[in-house]
Amino acid sequence: MADLENGQADDVLTSLARFNARVQGIVCGIMLGGIIFVATNWLIIEGGHPVGPHLALLGQFFRGYRVTFVGSLIGFGYGFATGFIGGYLVARLYNWLGTRRELKRERVRGRHG
Repeated sequence: MADLENGQADDVLTSLARFNARVQGIVCGIMLGGIIFVATNWLIIEGGHPVGPHLALLGQFFRGYRVTFVGSLIGFGYGFATGFIGGYLVARLYNWLGTRRELKRERVRGRHG
């Protein structure tokens, strides 16, 4: 890095890392879907009566979800979709804000020479 001129070194050190929105969405989807899947099956294995009344409230948002094994698969699907959309939108917003910031920084540099 000592070979770089001072201005180039500043560009390298302040460069913004970009997210791949699709990958971010997939990772968030797998995580949220996996959490719902594991939590549902954990409650099924643990047993008791009633089984998971709080987790059963997800059925209000995720049509067809119940605290059963089949419900955990349905919950995984809904969780994946919700997580994917959330992760994708957050990554797109992050990249958009970063682009705006870099453009603003370039305009300021252009004025000051």
